[in-house]
Amino acid sequence: MSALLLRRARLGRTVRDVLLVDGRVHAVADDLSAGAPGLPALPRPLEVVDLAGAVLLPGLTDAHVHLEQWAAARRRIDVSGAGSAAEAAALVAAAVRAGGAQPGAVVVGHGFRDALWATPPDAALLDDLLPGVVVVLVSADLHTAWCSSAAVRRFGLSDPAGVVVEQEAMELMARAAAVEQGVLDGWVLAATDAAAARGVTAVVDFEYGDLVAAWARRAALRPGGPALRVRTAVWADRLEVTVAAGLRSGDPLPGVADPVAAERLRMGPLKLFVDGSLGTRTAWCSAPYPGDGDHGVLRTPLPELERLLRRGAAAGLDLAVHAIGDRATAIALDAFAATGCTGRVEHAQQVHEEDLARFAELGVVASVQPRHALDDRDIADQHWAGVTGRAFPYRALVDAGAQVVLGSDAPVAALDPWDGIASAVHRSLDDRSPWHPEQHLD
Repeated sequence: MSALLLRRARLGRTVRDVLLVDGRVHAVADDLSAGAPGLPALPRPLEVVDLAGAVLLPGLTDAHVHLEQWAAARRRIDVSGAGSAAEAAALVAAAVRAGGAQPGAVVVGHGFRDALWATPPDAALLDDLLPGVVVVLVSADLHTAWCSSAAVRRFGLSDPAGVVVEQEAMELMARAAAVEQGVLDGWVLAATDAAAARGVTAVVDFEYGDLVAAWARRAALRPGGPALRVRTAVWADRLEVTVAAGLRSGDPLPGVADPVAAERLRMGPLKLFVDGSLGTRTAWCSAPYPGDGDHGVLRTPLPELERLLRRGAAAGLDLAVHAIGDRATAIALDAFAATGCTGRVEHAQQVHEEDLARFAELGVVASVQPRHALDDRDIADQHWAGVTGRAFPYRALVDAGAQVVLGSDAPVAALDPWDGIASAVHRSLDDRSPWHPEQHLD
């Protein structure tokens, strides 16, 4: 038995003692120094921490992260500040010159946002500055990869100009990690430490790949495994493998021997995609994007989405459907309605007014990322002109009765719940007026 006594913790407006036994709250009272209900004496060994009136809060859950990408992005070349393709290429070249690059090594950068660039990214820009170097730049939204010609050849990419999107980009990100697996696993565990230091005690990990094997491997690296609880998602391409293994959402992950890590690591939801992203202009929308008149990308048509929902639900998996554009969000809700399944819509960045109430009616959770609204406000003003009043509609969803959960989508935004909360409340990052303040949360 392990026990922790927190003395003089501020809980709201009161200061009380909190006793935790085996990781769970056992008692809350004004003074537990002499014992607690149901315990003839305080457990031993007992760790006592006097908080001296400091605030004690429940642990925070980040409902949507990509932990491996987040861990790697913290150590990759940062091109998030680039205002053009040429500037991004120059940042990478400067970083390579400063740090050197081993022959044949993959140079990976992260964070470019090209939706407002006058000139699109192209392999030639990277080739001119870094001839023969294998360069892979990952967009901030994780839906685009921009590569040098050497990377196009190395990875056999479909576009000779070096720009791939959606599934091809996501598969490339997994292949171009550029570090040994053991090193990356260490980075991931360090990222969980950093998240825990910000008050995060649980995440849902939507990383692409075999997360069951990955987290079983990481759990063996140190006692207790990750510093927080992790629910591991499975993508559609691993659905049948997961079903065959008999894994259901909430199950402990197989292959985890450490009892503390086994408690922390659990099977999570099935992740499905309806569309792409706003930054890549692949979100499936009713209104066309400026210029080419395209409406985005429909990744999973309604009949196939219904089939996958039924298959996942029958196998005991929770359901999480990525939908960003208004047409995509409507399709996701249509699929939940047709199948009778419940689950989550991930992102819901643009929603028809008539679909707002359907979340509550269908028992579907809106899983949103408040920092995205502010990072993308200029992109939305240009590419979703005229409909931004129903973009990132957090207040409207709450007022319509929807259950709303918050996340970061790290590394799209930092894994920092306080930043997300501030974004949801203030709807501004700078000295500009709040963007659609009617949609703020309080």
